[in-house]
Amino acid sequence: MSDALTLPAEARERAGKGASRQLRREGRVPAVIYGGKEEPTLIHVEAKELVRQLNTGHFMNSIVEIELGGKKLKTLPKDVSLHPVNDRPEHVDFLRLTKGAKVEVNVPVVFANEEKSPGLKKGGVLNIVRHELDLICEADKIPSEIEIDVTGKDVGDSIHISEVSLPAGAESAITDRDFTIATLVAPSALKRSESEGEEAATDDVPATEQDAGDDAGEEEEAAEGGE
Repeated sequence: MSDALTLPAEARERAGKGASRQLRREGRVPAVIYGGKEEPTLIHVEAKELVRQLNTGHFMNSIVEIELGGKKLKTLPKDVSLHPVNDRPEHVDFLRLTKGAKVEVNVPVVFANEEKSPGLKKGGVLNIVRHELDLICEADKIPSEIEIDVTGKDVGDSIHISEVSLPAGAESAITDRDFTIATLVAPSALKRSESEGEEAATDDVPATEQDAGDDAGEEEEAAEGGE
């Protein structure tokens, strides 16, 4: 998982729509920390800092340490509500991470040893079906990425979740099927070239037969003219 982010916060004394609207007018975003055996903790964070972290692109897949009252609470973002018009964050849900707890996260995949793939070496294309894997991991053992080896993969081959070695403490959240992560396909240029070659081979036969027929007709006309 990406390096932990730090997000300063302050406790919310009041809940409700009116209090939330007031916080937003002051440049703050209401949020809640829930999970574990503790009661939900109402907080608010600075809107600008939250937007900055959202723009990193990995906020939802990062552990976020909430600084609250001199303490650091380890959390995982679970939901960010955005304004329907301006896309500004309006509310955030954080899941409290406790020791030994398991969480469901999306972890990006990367592909290794592409130079050892016969299909890629001959010009094939890796068609990625899933850029992330939905995993259930121990809260303190969330991987930053899942590496998939494509050694020996040829055009037409597929990579399924059953072929992937997941790190200790992690398992697929999808268990009812052996889903596809990526396939090796022929490049469009190669497909087009093969298609054009087949069309050319098909067109050659009638053209030859037509030429032969034309020649025979000319010979017959010449003979008739001679008579």
